[in-house]
Amino acid sequence: MKKVGEPAPKQRLLRAAAALLAESGGEAVSTRQITQAARVTAPTLYHHFGDKEGLFDAVVAEGFAEYLDVERALPASGHPIEDLRLHWDNHVRFGLGNPHLYLVMFGNIRPERRSSMVSSAEAFLEEVLARAAVAARLVVTPREAARSMLAANIGVTLMLIAEPAEKRNLELSAMTREAVISAVATDSEADPTTDTEGTPSVVVAAIALNAALQSSHPDQLSSSELKLFLEWLQRISSRSGS
Repeated sequence: MKKVGEPAPKQRLLRAAAALLAESGGEAVSTRQITQAARVTAPTLYHHFGDKEGLFDAVVAEGFAEYLDVERALPASGHPIEDLRLHWDNHVRFGLGNPHLYLVMFGNIRPERRSSMVSSAEAFLEEVLARAAVAARLVVTPREAARSMLAANIGVTLMLIAEPAEKRNLELSAMTREAVISAVATDSEADPTTDTEGTPSVVVAAIALNAALQSSHPDQLSSSELKLFLEWLQRISSRSGS
């Protein structure tokens, strides 16, 4: 009989699976272990999740939702590049705090098959980078910057997870973070009409205008005019190396 105030069987299964996954040390977790920890029978698990893999999928989905909730809750500082540092550091903290969950979320790589969670994390980071672009702080497009930053962020986090906790050097994260930021953005408060760290000023301005237009969709331009204008700006901003 369910006790007053006790979580429902579905919630107990999610909590038990998450705890066992965290404590597994990479070893397989059995259906029996989960149901015993949740104090339910196997048919209850099958009823709610189909099978053990369905339960773990739900655990990972909840973990990812929690990760994005924390990311979205980080307040904008008014300094776009500092915001990038905050999001990078939060990503690393989440991974080190939830290593086994993180490995399922971001380390389960399959050839030529992109994880939907990686795509969602990249889309969120692109939103953050769009603010940096509007402020004329990007030297590549938000999409290019998001792919580069997330790839590096995941790589560093996986490396740190693999190291013994007492030997982890978080300076590796900070060094990589600054290297990636310097490659895709500028921390300078200089006027965007001037050259920015070797990148043609017209490119920085085009990236900023492109981001601003995509976020605001001004009424002064028709949809076809806006689409054409954005195509022109995209051509300019993608030629950052010329």
